[in-house]
Amino acid sequence: MTKRLPTWVEWGAWLLAFNAGGINAVGLLSFEHQAISHVTGSVSWLGLELASGHGAAALHLALVVLVFFLGAAFSGALLEDSALRLGRRYGVCLLVEAVLLAAALRGFERDAPTAALWASAACGIQNAMVSTYSGAVIRTTHVTGIVTDLGLALGHWLRRLPVDGRRVRLHLLVIAGFAAGAVAGASAWLRWGFPALWGPVLICVALAAAYGAFHLSHRESPD
Repeated sequence: MTKRLPTWVEWGAWLLAFNAGGINAVGLLSFEHQAISHVTGSVSWLGLELASGHGAAALHLALVVLVFFLGAAFSGALLEDSALRLGRRYGVCLLVEAVLLAAALRGFERDAPTAALWASAACGIQNAMVSTYSGAVIRTTHVTGIVTDLGLALGHWLRRLPVDGRRVRLHLLVIAGFAAGAVAGASAWLRWGFPALWGPVLICVALAAAYGAFHLSHRESPD
């Protein structure tokens, strides 16, 4: 699958992972101290809140997981299948993500509990979009599966089994992007607070514009 992906996908994956790392850092540093870009932490906290009898907090966390799921469903409905092809609505996904992140920013500034919901939905859209066109090879909003795949690749290499070098490179780019985004997001939050989320918003808009321009330059009609 990775051999069929164009080179620009690698740098797009790095930028989107950078984006998600920044979003997650802001979520962790916010008043809720909650992971945003993936649902593993949210499900763990949900279990803790249920065990503690905190119904309202548990409901909020359940909604965070649900909207991530709904964001992924939105991507699936909009993009339809896993074929990477110019003309598919990747730009629309990115612009919707930007709008949701802007809504999250306003919510965080007002201490609104809905802020995490908007941000989680945005990450669900992004993760599903990239997973769709990469055949689930690339995940940009979390790195657990990627670290697992790298460990498997190392094990195969040690046993002198075939290893997909490009897939390894993609995984390393995503990890590097996520880590760099976390550093940038945390640094921006410590300096400016929640307006740090304008960075991910602008990245989404810029990527949508770049995709639109690339599509027009190739004059390939939409499906």
